[in-house]
Amino acid sequence: MAGGVVALVLVAGAAVLVLSQDRARPVTVEEARDRLGTDATDGGDDGLGRPAEGVYRYEGTGTERLSVPPLSQDQGPTMPGTVEHLDDGCWSFRLDYSTNHWQAWDFCLDADGVHERGGSTWQRWMLGTTALTNLASFTCPTSLVVPAEREDGQRWTARCDGTNEMVDGTAVSTGTYEFVGEETLAVGDDRVAVLHFRSEREMSGAQEGTDRADWWFAPDTGMLVRNRRRIEVRTDTPVGASTYREEGEFRLVALEPAG
Repeated sequence: MAGGVVALVLVAGAAVLVLSQDRARPVTVEEARDRLGTDATDGGDDGLGRPAEGVYRYEGTGTERLSVPPLSQDQGPTMPGTVEHLDDGCWSFRLDYSTNHWQAWDFCLDADGVHERGGSTWQRWMLGTTALTNLASFTCPTSLVVPAEREDGQRWTARCDGTNEMVDGTAVSTGTYEFVGEETLAVGDDRVAVLHFRSEREMSGAQEGTDRADWWFAPDTGMLVRNRRRIEVRTDTPVGASTYREEGEFRLVALEPAG
């Protein structure tokens, strides 16, 4: 995956009062299925080479931290992934890291392979009984993530542009995207052939930082099988510079959707 993550830094003054039950916890598969609805699932291959719609079981661990205000919260261990089909052979993949953090990527398939079109990220942080929430959106003009033709060690340039509800201006994420090679991973009791890619990104503009990640995709459908990442982003706020740090991984644990 070329990237497209605009890490979130939440500034003072964006708070609303909520109940303490909104502290981060794992999202269940049932909650993800209720959000998706039964009408949105097709249960199988639609002949276009994209993943079947539905909620997939992922597991993982992770932490995310803010320096200002000094906050932290955990991700996982359950992280349901939701596939929804879009127009023109595209699909959306949403990963729920917790009840306080999700990220969605939009993918499209053409003759060159699978492209990342863009997506969005939402986060909520609890400060006592107060919630700080934020939504970031991004578009990716150069975004080939699963090339139809590739060689070990081959690299591409990548770029995504992001905006953030709490930060003025645009953050630009640019860098390299490398095909590491073909590998085999365990998914439940199955052994699955995957394509391993590595992205190294620098962020500039409204936010500055680095995004390092490894991605493993299924070659036949473009399904994301595993992710490992480390993100650090700095943002200037009215109360001083704030640094957001995220580190974690997730992996698919069942090939068929749970619903």
